[in-house]
Amino acid sequence: VQLQASGGGLVQPGGSLRLSCASSGTIVRISEMGWYRQAPGKQRELVARVSTGGSTRYADSVRGRFTISRDNAKNTVYLQMNSLKPEDTAVYYCKADPVTYSSSGYWGQGTLVTVSS
Repeated sequence: VQLQASGGGLVQPGGSLRLSCASSGTIVRISEMGWYRQAPGKQRELVARVSTGGSTRYADSVRGRFTISRDNAKNTVYLQMNSLKPEDTAVYYCKADPVTYSSSGYWGQGTLVTVSS
């Protein structure tokens, strides 16, 4: 299973970015999908998750600014990030947790988001 995360970059505070996590296979459509992030010197933390049915949940720090969505036809999950803050700076990872079989999950390679003026 391969998950390819993309869309990171340098953005000014208040700006927006959209991250994508794509798979060449069908893992996205059979998984709960999540975005996590890890800032320098900190533990990896959950940012947002979306169930196979489309239910979402968010970390308190991003609720109202970030939106997770999925496109099963494209085997892709997205994270729209608006009103970015310097504290959002981190490496962002996507993760797939299959619901049809037992697994510890699959991680993408990470994409760096830097929020700075």
